[in-house]
Amino acid sequence: YASHRDALLMSLTEEGLERMAGLAGDAFRRVGSLYVAADEDEVALVRAEGEALAADGFDADWLDAEALPPALSPHYLGGLYHPRDGLLEPGRWSRRLGELAAAAGVEIHEESRALELDGTVVRAASGSVAAGLVVVATDGYTQALLPELDDLIAPARNQVLATVPLAERYFEPAVYARHGYDYWQQTAAGRVVLGGRRDAAPEAEATREEATTALVQGELEALLENLLGYVPAVTHRWAGLLGFTPDRLPLVGALPGREGVWCALGYSGHGNVLALVCGEGVAQAVLGRPDARLAAFSPERTLGAPARA
Repeated sequence: YASHRDALLMSLTEEGLERMAGLAGDAFRRVGSLYVAADEDEVALVRAEGEALAADGFDADWLDAEALPPALSPHYLGGLYHPRDGLLEPGRWSRRLGELAAAAGVEIHEESRALELDGTVVRAASGSVAAGLVVVATDGYTQALLPELDDLIAPARNQVLATVPLAERYFEPAVYARHGYDYWQQTAAGRVVLGGRRDAAPEAEATREEATTALVQGELEALLENLLGYVPAVTHRWAGLLGFTPDRLPLVGALPGREGVWCALGYSGHGNVLALVCGEGVAQAVLGRPDARLAAFSPERTLGAPARA
């Protein structure tokens, strides 16, 4: 935050958290988050972030090593605590959103990948859907659907593992480290869900292939062992795709040159909360009630600029 100071983005994020807390039920727990620092250079960066956030009116408190959870204090020199943050279980959140949408009369067609967009006709392998308006919200899965975005949205693979439920509670807040390259949480059921380490193979992880690799999964297990002192049984491993824009801000709004086509994507690793805010913003805009704050994310600002992950 200190190097890319954006109070608007932070305000939208906090607004999205409140909205999410109201919708998600027990898929979201308001337990805060910790950005921990492993060396003096990172301490300086994290402290600077905390000072910038505080100066802009956001809650963020520095914790010295002795104030960190016991599983963290031997490995990190301190951390920045965000009390308004929380833990989201994305699978349960997705099901919750699907239930709410279905209750509102929305038809959801799973396993129907959109292959082509012709005007406002969406073509899939099993058929086509003609609409008056189309919103493309595919983030890291945008390839070939809108050719003008192929070079603009840079994909990055993100790998995760989850353990068996553990009897001991190691982490209450969400935790992230190394500029977000490491992150983890412990679910209400006790599972440790840990992801990241894509910088172990940056070129290989700049891919659209949705598959785990032995290298990154091994790195994740090493991190898990470092934190807990052992590697619990791992029950799930998976990978998903992120979509990065050149300036790391999302693309939200009407797509230039395509009448009736809007987009909300390119969250650059921060889509859980921002996608909710931006999706609702697009919905309001197409109904004639635009949110002026989202103008900063207009696709017009960056079309034609190459992206990197």
